[in-house]
This record gives sequence, C-alpha cells and structure tokens, in this order.
Amino acid sequence: MILHITSKQDWTDAQAKGEYTAPSIATEGFIHFSTEKQALHVANAFYRGRTDLVLLVVDEGKLKPELKWEPPAGPPADNISEADKFPHLYGPLNLDAVASVLDFQPDSTTGTFTLPNL
Repeated sequence: MILHITSKQDWTDAQAKGEYTAPSIATEGFIHFSTEKQALHVANAFYRGRTDLVLLVVDEGKLKPELKWEPPAGPPADNISEADKFPHLYGPLNLDAVASVLDFQPDSTTGTFTLPNL
C-alpha cells in the first residue's frame, strides 16, 4: 500500500469526477505518494497544522497509470536506496485503487501528525 495526503474537498471533488488528480500533475507530471515510513515526514514538513486532510490508502497493484519509484526532489544524491525512493503516479488516480480513506488530523496542541491505524 502507498499513501497520499489530500484535502477532504479535493477527495470529494474526485469522487464526483470519477478520478483524482492533483495540481502536481500539471506542474511535475505526476502525483506524489509516500510509503508508510515516509508519510509522517511529508505530513509534518508540508501540511503541519492543517485540519482539512484525509489520507488515501492506495493498493498499488490496482493502479492504472504508471507508478515509478524515484528519488526525492532536491540535490542529487548518488546513494539513494530503494527504501528512500518515493512512489510517483504518472496520471490520474483511478478511484477503485483506493482501499480506504482515513481522517488525517494533527494533534490539537502541537499541530503535528501521527499515522492512524492503516
């Protein structure tokens, strides 16, 4: 399973549309995903304090567009292990690949995230 953080509104819009897209498709050509190990770092680095989020749990075996495992953006690194690569989906997310949608709220005191039970 791979994970994607999005707003509740964007998920609602995707259900009405029949597929999920993210702004990164237009700007980078893919949708960013994370592994369970990577998700908290991503959430706390980019979404800290936001209270309008859900976590999409996606079965990568059901994806229709191509999924590539690639190094994170930033300075090139020669020693990126396979475990450090991020899953990137090169096209819209087909909704039937979404195994579950979990409410994803930060701690009300610290604003930081913890992963819900997947």
